[in-house]
Amino acid sequence: MDQSLPPGLYIVATPIGNLGDITARAAETLRNADYVLAEDKRVTAKLLAHIGAKVPMTAYNDHSDDRLRERILGELGTKAVALVSDAGTPLISDPGYKLVRAARQEGHAVHTLPGPCAAIAALTLAALPTDRFLFVGFLPPKAKARTDAIAEVSSVRATLIFYESGPRLGDTLGALQATLGDREVAVVREVTKLHEECVNGTLAELAVRYADVTPRGEIVIVVAPPPKPAGASSAEIDAALDEALTRLSPSRAAAEVAEHLGIPRKQVYALAMEKAR
Repeated sequence: MDQSLPPGLYIVATPIGNLGDITARAAETLRNADYVLAEDKRVTAKLLAHIGAKVPMTAYNDHSDDRLRERILGELGTKAVALVSDAGTPLISDPGYKLVRAARQEGHAVHTLPGPCAAIAALTLAALPTDRFLFVGFLPPKAKARTDAIAEVSSVRATLIFYESGPRLGDTLGALQATLGDREVAVVREVTKLHEECVNGTLAELAVRYADVTPRGEIVIVVAPPPKPAGASSAEIDAALDEALTRLSPSRAAAEVAEHLGIPRKQVYALAMEKAR
Protein backbone atom coordinates (compact mmCIF):
# COMPACT_ATOMS: atom_id res chain seq x y z
CA MET A 1 0.00 0.00 0.00
CA ASP A 2 1.37 3.42 -0.96
CA GLN A 3 2.31 5.68 1.95
CA SER A 4 3.42 9.28 2.29
CA LEU A 5 7.14 9.93 1.94
CA PRO A 6 9.38 11.80 4.39
CA PRO A 7 10.82 15.04 2.97
CA GLY A 8 14.03 14.82 0.96
CA LEU A 9 15.48 14.08 -2.45
CA TYR A 10 14.81 10.67 -4.01
CA ILE A 11 17.09 9.59 -6.89
CA VAL A 12 14.90 7.16 -8.83
CA ALA A 13 16.19 4.81 -11.55
CA THR A 14 13.62 4.23 -14.30
CA PRO A 15 13.37 1.67 -17.15
CA ILE A 16 15.73 2.03 -20.11
CA GLY A 17 13.17 0.58 -22.50
CA ASN A 18 10.86 -2.05 -21.07
CA LEU A 19 8.47 -0.32 -18.66
CA GLY A 20 8.08 -3.60 -16.80
CA ASP A 21 11.57 -3.13 -15.39
CA ILE A 22 10.52 -0.44 -12.94
CA THR A 23 10.86 -1.62 -9.36
CA ALA A 24 7.93 -1.67 -6.94
CA ARG A 25 9.80 0.75 -4.66
CA ALA A 26 10.46 3.18 -7.53
CA ALA A 27 6.81 3.12 -8.60
CA GLU A 28 5.63 3.72 -5.04
CA THR A 29 8.05 6.60 -4.60
CA LEU A 30 6.97 8.29 -7.82
CA ARG A 31 3.29 7.93 -6.91
CA ASN A 32 3.83 9.51 -3.50
CA ALA A 33 6.35 12.24 -4.26
CA ASP A 34 5.19 15.85 -3.96
CA TYR A 35 6.61 16.41 -7.41
CA VAL A 36 9.01 14.86 -9.92
CA LEU A 37 12.09 16.49 -11.46
CA ALA A 38 12.14 15.21 -15.04
CA GLU A 39 14.80 15.59 -17.72
CA ASP A 40 12.02 15.69 -20.34
CA LYS A 41 8.46 15.87 -18.99
CA ARG A 42 7.02 14.32 -22.17
CA VAL A 43 9.12 11.19 -21.69
CA THR A 44 8.46 10.89 -17.97
CA ALA A 45 4.71 11.46 -18.44
CA LYS A 46 4.47 8.11 -20.24
CA LEU A 47 6.08 6.29 -17.32
CA LEU A 48 3.91 8.07 -14.75
CA ALA A 49 0.79 7.13 -16.71
CA HIS A 50 1.98 3.51 -16.86
CA ILE A 51 2.25 3.27 -13.05
CA GLY A 52 -0.78 5.41 -12.30
CA ALA A 53 1.17 8.28 -10.75
CA LYS A 54 -0.69 11.60 -10.85
CA VAL A 55 1.97 13.99 -9.57
CA PRO A 56 3.20 17.33 -10.91
CA MET A 57 6.48 17.53 -12.80
CA THR A 58 9.17 20.18 -13.09
CA ALA A 59 11.71 20.11 -15.92
CA TYR A 60 15.25 19.75 -14.60
CA ASN A 61 18.11 19.24 -17.06
CA ASP A 62 21.49 20.57 -18.22
CA HIS A 63 19.88 23.87 -19.18
CA SER A 64 18.26 24.53 -15.79
CA ASP A 65 19.63 27.62 -14.05
CA ASP A 66 20.88 28.09 -10.50
CA ARG A 67 17.63 29.78 -9.43
CA LEU A 68 15.65 26.61 -10.05
CA ARG A 69 18.14 24.54 -8.09
CA GLU A 70 17.95 27.01 -5.18
CA ARG A 71 14.14 26.81 -5.24
CA ILE A 72 14.26 23.01 -5.12
CA LEU A 73 16.77 23.06 -2.25
CA GLY A 74 14.49 25.41 -0.33
CA GLU A 75 11.65 22.87 -0.55
CA LEU A 76 13.52 19.68 0.37
CA GLY A 77 12.98 20.27 4.07
CA THR A 78 9.22 19.97 3.69
CA LYS A 79 8.64 18.08 0.44
CA ALA A 80 9.55 14.71 -1.07
CA VAL A 81 11.10 15.39 -4.47
CA ALA A 82 11.88 12.59 -6.94
CA LEU A 83 14.68 13.04 -9.48
CA VAL A 84 14.50 10.98 -12.69
CA SER A 85 16.24 11.03 -16.06
CA ASP A 86 14.66 10.09 -19.39
CA ALA A 87 15.80 6.49 -18.88
CA GLY A 88 18.00 4.56 -16.52
CA THR A 89 19.84 5.77 -13.44
CA PRO A 90 19.96 9.55 -12.90
CA LEU A 91 23.41 11.20 -12.89
CA ILE A 92 24.90 8.50 -15.19
CA SER A 93 25.59 10.63 -18.27
CA ASP A 94 22.65 12.77 -17.14
CA PRO A 95 22.18 16.00 -15.14
CA GLY A 96 21.71 16.01 -11.41
CA TYR A 97 24.97 15.70 -9.48
CA LYS A 98 25.06 19.42 -8.60
CA LEU A 99 21.63 19.14 -7.01
CA VAL A 100 22.58 16.00 -5.09
CA ARG A 101 25.81 17.57 -3.85
CA ALA A 102 24.07 20.77 -2.75
CA ALA A 103 21.29 18.82 -1.01
CA ARG A 104 23.81 16.80 0.97
CA GLN A 105 25.82 19.91 1.87
CA GLU A 106 22.69 21.56 3.24
CA GLY A 107 21.87 18.51 5.34
CA HIS A 108 18.78 17.32 3.46
CA ALA A 109 17.92 13.63 3.32
CA VAL A 110 19.01 12.04 0.04
CA HIS A 111 17.88 8.54 -0.94
CA THR A 112 18.81 6.45 -3.97
CA LEU A 113 16.51 3.86 -5.53
CA PRO A 114 18.73 1.66 -7.71
CA GLY A 115 17.54 0.08 -10.91
CA PRO A 116 18.26 -0.10 -14.65
CA CYS A 117 21.45 1.34 -16.14
CA ALA A 118 22.25 0.95 -19.84
CA ALA A 119 26.01 0.76 -19.25
CA ILE A 120 25.74 -2.11 -16.78
CA ALA A 121 23.06 -3.93 -18.77
CA ALA A 122 25.23 -3.77 -21.91
CA LEU A 123 28.26 -5.00 -19.99
CA THR A 124 26.36 -8.10 -18.93
CA LEU A 125 25.46 -8.85 -22.57
CA ALA A 126 28.86 -8.13 -24.12
CA ALA A 127 30.65 -11.34 -23.03
CA LEU A 128 33.79 -9.29 -22.26
CA PRO A 129 35.70 -9.07 -18.95
CA THR A 130 33.52 -7.61 -16.19
CA ASP A 131 35.89 -7.67 -13.21
CA ARG A 132 37.12 -4.15 -13.95
CA PHE A 133 35.50 -1.55 -16.20
CA LEU A 134 35.51 2.18 -16.91
CA PHE A 135 32.43 4.11 -17.98
CA VAL A 136 33.50 6.84 -20.40
CA GLY A 137 30.08 8.02 -21.61
CA PHE A 138 29.71 9.99 -24.85
CA LEU A 139 32.89 10.93 -26.73
CA PRO A 140 33.26 14.48 -28.11
CA PRO A 141 31.73 14.96 -31.57
CA LYS A 142 34.78 16.61 -33.18
CA ALA A 143 37.47 14.26 -34.51
CA LYS A 144 40.50 15.79 -32.75
CA ALA A 145 38.79 16.00 -29.36
CA ARG A 146 37.43 12.47 -29.80
CA THR A 147 40.88 11.07 -30.58
CA ASP A 148 42.38 12.87 -27.57
CA ALA A 149 39.67 11.49 -25.29
CA ILE A 150 40.26 7.94 -26.52
CA ALA A 151 44.02 8.33 -26.06
CA GLU A 152 43.47 9.31 -22.42
CA VAL A 153 41.94 5.90 -21.65
CA SER A 154 43.97 3.80 -24.09
CA SER A 155 46.30 2.37 -21.44
CA VAL A 156 43.60 1.68 -18.82
CA ARG A 157 43.61 -2.05 -18.11
CA ALA A 158 39.84 -2.36 -17.95
CA THR A 159 36.85 -2.90 -20.20
CA LEU A 160 35.74 0.46 -21.61
CA ILE A 161 32.08 1.47 -21.95
CA PHE A 162 30.92 4.24 -24.28
CA TYR A 163 27.50 5.64 -25.21
CA GLU A 164 26.94 6.53 -28.85
CA SER A 165 24.27 7.47 -31.39
CA GLY A 166 23.51 5.59 -34.60
CA PRO A 167 24.75 8.25 -37.06
CA ARG A 168 28.15 8.48 -35.31
CA LEU A 169 28.68 4.77 -34.64
CA GLY A 170 30.82 3.91 -37.66
CA ASP A 171 33.14 6.89 -37.23
CA THR A 172 33.51 6.22 -33.52
CA LEU A 173 34.38 2.55 -34.05
CA GLY A 174 36.98 3.60 -36.61
CA ALA A 175 38.47 6.16 -34.21
CA LEU A 176 38.59 3.57 -31.42
CA GLN A 177 40.36 1.07 -33.68
CA ALA A 178 42.89 3.67 -34.84
CA THR A 179 43.85 4.59 -31.26
CA LEU A 180 43.30 1.40 -29.28
CA GLY A 181 44.28 -1.19 -31.87
CA ASP A 182 42.07 -4.03 -33.03
CA ARG A 183 40.52 -5.08 -29.72
CA GLU A 184 37.42 -7.17 -29.16
CA VAL A 185 34.25 -5.10 -29.00
CA ALA A 186 30.51 -5.46 -28.60
CA VAL A 187 27.92 -3.06 -29.98
CA VAL A 188 24.81 -3.34 -27.83
CA ARG A 189 21.61 -1.74 -29.08
CA GLU A 190 18.08 -1.21 -27.76
CA VAL A 191 18.74 -2.94 -24.42
CA THR A 192 15.53 -4.44 -22.88
CA LYS A 193 13.46 -3.40 -25.92
CA LEU A 194 11.82 -5.52 -28.62
CA HIS A 195 14.79 -5.30 -30.99
CA GLU A 196 17.55 -5.79 -28.42
CA GLU A 197 20.79 -6.72 -30.18
CA CYS A 198 24.40 -7.48 -29.24
CA VAL A 199 26.95 -7.75 -32.06
CA ASN A 200 30.45 -8.96 -31.20
CA GLY A 201 33.62 -8.76 -33.25
CA THR A 202 36.82 -6.75 -33.48
CA LEU A 203 36.93 -2.97 -33.77
CA ALA A 204 38.10 -3.28 -37.39
CA GLU A 205 35.30 -5.70 -38.28
CA LEU A 206 32.54 -3.65 -36.70
CA ALA A 207 33.89 -0.36 -38.06
CA VAL A 208 33.43 -1.84 -41.55
CA ARG A 209 30.02 -3.30 -40.68
CA TYR A 210 28.65 0.05 -39.50
CA ALA A 211 30.54 2.32 -41.93
CA ASP A 212 27.47 2.81 -44.11
CA VAL A 213 24.79 1.59 -41.72
CA THR A 214 22.94 3.81 -39.26
CA PRO A 215 21.34 1.58 -36.64
CA ARG A 216 18.38 2.90 -34.71
CA GLY A 217 18.02 3.24 -30.99
CA GLU A 218 20.25 3.75 -28.00
CA ILE A 219 23.72 2.26 -28.42
CA VAL A 220 26.43 1.16 -26.00
CA ILE A 221 29.94 0.25 -27.18
CA VAL A 222 31.83 -2.15 -24.91
CA VAL A 223 35.57 -2.51 -25.68
CA ALA A 224 37.81 -5.22 -24.22
CA PRO A 225 40.88 -4.27 -22.14
CA PRO A 226 44.27 -4.01 -23.84
CA PRO A 227 46.23 -7.26 -24.16
CA LYS A 228 48.66 -7.96 -21.35
CA PRO A 229 52.22 -6.81 -22.08
CA ALA A 230 54.65 -9.53 -23.11
CA GLY A 231 56.95 -8.43 -20.31
CA ALA A 232 59.21 -5.51 -19.56
CA SER A 233 63.00 -5.50 -19.57
CA SER A 234 65.03 -4.48 -16.53
CA ALA A 235 65.99 -1.27 -18.32
CA GLU A 236 62.35 -0.41 -18.98
CA ILE A 237 61.40 -1.06 -15.36
CA ASP A 238 64.32 1.05 -14.12
CA ALA A 239 63.48 3.95 -16.38
CA ALA A 240 59.78 3.91 -15.55
CA LEU A 241 60.46 3.65 -11.82
CA ASP A 242 63.05 6.44 -11.82
CA GLU A 243 60.53 8.73 -13.46
CA ALA A 244 57.70 7.74 -11.13
CA LEU A 245 59.87 8.29 -8.04
CA THR A 246 60.30 11.94 -9.00
CA ARG A 247 56.56 12.39 -8.45
CA LEU A 248 55.42 9.73 -6.01
CA SER A 249 56.32 7.86 -2.86
CA PRO A 250 58.03 4.46 -3.33
CA SER A 251 54.80 2.62 -2.64
CA ARG A 252 52.69 4.63 -5.08
CA ALA A 253 55.45 4.68 -7.70
CA ALA A 254 55.73 0.88 -7.52
CA ALA A 255 51.96 0.52 -7.91
CA GLU A 256 51.87 2.83 -10.94
CA VAL A 257 54.79 1.13 -12.70
CA ALA A 258 53.50 -2.37 -11.96
CA GLU A 259 50.08 -1.46 -13.36
CA HIS A 260 51.52 0.21 -16.46
CA LEU A 261 53.98 -2.58 -17.30
CA GLY A 262 51.81 -5.48 -16.18
CA ILE A 263 54.30 -6.92 -13.69
CA PRO A 264 53.97 -7.92 -10.01
CA ARG A 265 53.83 -4.93 -7.67
CA LYS A 266 55.92 -6.77 -5.06
CA GLN A 267 58.81 -7.01 -7.52
CA VAL A 268 58.71 -3.31 -8.34
CA TYR A 269 58.25 -2.25 -4.71
CA ALA A 270 61.44 -4.04 -3.65
CA LEU A 271 63.35 -2.17 -6.35
CA ALA A 272 61.72 1.13 -5.40
CA MET A 273 62.79 0.72 -1.76
CA GLU A 274 66.36 0.05 -2.86
CA LYS A 275 66.38 3.21 -4.95
CA ALA A 276 64.90 5.25 -2.10
CA ARG A 277 67.67 4.35 0.34
